[in-house]
Amino acid sequence: MTINYPTFADLDEDYADYVLQLNQEDENIRFVAIMNIADEEQAELLAWLHHALLHDPASKVRELAATRLEGWEDAITLNTLAQALTDQHENVRLAAAQSLSEIKHAESAHHLAPYLQHQNDFVIASILRAIKELRAESLFDDIVHHVQHANALVRKEAVSTLSWLQKQQGLSTLAKIAQYDSDAEIRRIATGGLGASQSLNPEILSALESSLLAKEWQLRVEAALTIGKLKAVELEQTLLQQLDDVYWQVRIAVARSLGLLKSKAAVNKLTENFQHDISNLRKEVAIALGEIGGEQAQAILLQHAEDPDPEVRKSIRIGLALIQEKLNAA
Repeated sequence: MTINYPTFADLDEDYADYVLQLNQEDENIRFVAIMNIADEEQAELLAWLHHALLHDPASKVRELAATRLEGWEDAITLNTLAQALTDQHENVRLAAAQSLSEIKHAESAHHLAPYLQHQNDFVIASILRAIKELRAESLFDDIVHHVQHANALVRKEAVSTLSWLQKQQGLSTLAKIAQYDSDAEIRRIATGGLGASQSLNPEILSALESSLLAKEWQLRVEAALTIGKLKAVELEQTLLQQLDDVYWQVRIAVARSLGLLKSKAAVNKLTENFQHDISNLRKEVAIALGEIGGEQAQAILLQHAEDPDPEVRKSIRIGLALIQEKLNAA
C-alpha cells in the first residue's frame, strides 16, 4: 500500500519526523501523527491535514483530520472540508459537517456558496447549516431556492437559515411554510422565524394562528412564544383558549405571552392554572400576573404567596414587585 503524503522543500527540521510517520502503512501511526500535527496549530502544516482528509485510506484518520480542521477558515481548508462531505464513510462526512458548522467569519460563506448548487443533498444541507449564523444576505436567493426542496433535511436547514437572515422579504415564504409544509419540525422553525416581522399582516397572523392550533404541541409552544414576542394582540383570544391546553409546556408559553400582551382578559384563566401540579407553570403564571398588573392580579398573587414550592414563591414576589413598580410609577 502506497501512502504518499507530500513533503515540503522548506520544511522545518523539527517537523521532519512527521514525514516518516505519515507514510507508514500502520494507520495507528498515521493517526497519532495527524493528532500531533494538529496540535502544532501551524498553518504551514495544514497541507498534511488536507491530504489526510481527502486521501488517507483509513477512515479514522480522515475523520480525525476533519475534526481537527475545525477553526481554520482559509479557502483551501473550507473547500477540503466541503469535499469531504461526500466521503464514503458516514463518520467522516459528519465530522466534516460539524467542523463547517463552527465557522465564524462572514467571508467564509462566499467560499462555500458554490456547494449550494451541489447534486448531493447532504452537501447542500451541511453548507446551509454552516452559513446559517453568518447571515449571508447575498445568498438570499440561493437559500430561498432550497426551502421547497424535496428532501426534508435540506428544507429544514434552508428554512432555518432563512429565518436567521431576518429579512422582511423572506417572511411571506416563511408564513406559507409555517402553514403548509408536510414536516412539523420545519413548520415549527418557520413559525419561530416569523418573530423577525416588523409588521403584522393577515398572512403572518394566519400562519401564527394555524401553528397555535396545530396538533403538534411543540408547534403550539413555538407559536405562543412568537405571538408574545411580536405583541400580536390580534391573537389574544386564541391564546386564551390555549390556557386549557392538555400540555403544560404549551400553557407555560401561552402564560408568558399573555403577560407580555398585558392581557387583562387572561387574569381569571391564569388564576385557574395556579392549581396545576407543575410548579414551572405556576411560576410562569405568577410572572404573567405581575406583568399584567392591577388590583385583581395583586390580590391573586397574595392569595398564593404561601405556595409549597420555593421557586414559585420567589416568582410571586417578583410578580408583586412588578405590580408595585407600576403603582409607584403611576
